[in-house]
Amino acid sequence: MALENVWIRTPGDGLVRADQVIGISNHRTPSLSGKPGRWLLTVALPVPTGSGSADGWGVTNLHRTLVQTDQEVAGAPDRLARLLAQLAAVDTAGIITAVPCGPDRSDVRFEFSRFDAEVAPAAEPQAQAEVPEVVGV
Repeated sequence: MALENVWIRTPGDGLVRADQVIGISNHRTPSLSGKPGRWLLTVALPVPTGSGSADGWGVTNLHRTLVQTDQEVAGAPDRLARLLAQLAAVDTAGIITAVPCGPDRSDVRFEFSRFDAEVAPAAEPQAQAEVPEVVGV
C-alpha cells in the first residue's frame, strides 16, 4: 500500500498524510452551555497526546477532525477506509476532502483531487480508469 502521497484535509489543522492514519471514528461531542453536541468524523494518528483532570491524566492517540455534522453519519468511517484502500491500490497522489452534504448536511461525501503534476502510471491503464480526477464517495 502506498498512501504516502495522499493527504487528508482537516478544517482546522491543515493536511494529514493518509499513510499515518491508524483509525477512523465517528463520535458525538458533549452539549455545552445550551448548545447541542455535534458529531465529529475524526482520524487518529500514532502520536500520543494527553489531558488531565482532578481524577488523573489520560493519554490517547491524537485525533484530527475531518468534518462536523448535526447527525451521526454511521457509514462515513467505512466509506473513508474503502476510499483509502482503493487509492493505495492504484498508487496515486492527491488530497481527500470530507464534504458535508444532503438536505440538512447530515451526510458526508469524500472527494479526491489528484495533484496536477501527477503522471498516471502507464503500466496500469485499468487502475487509472478506476480513480477519476475527482472522486465523490
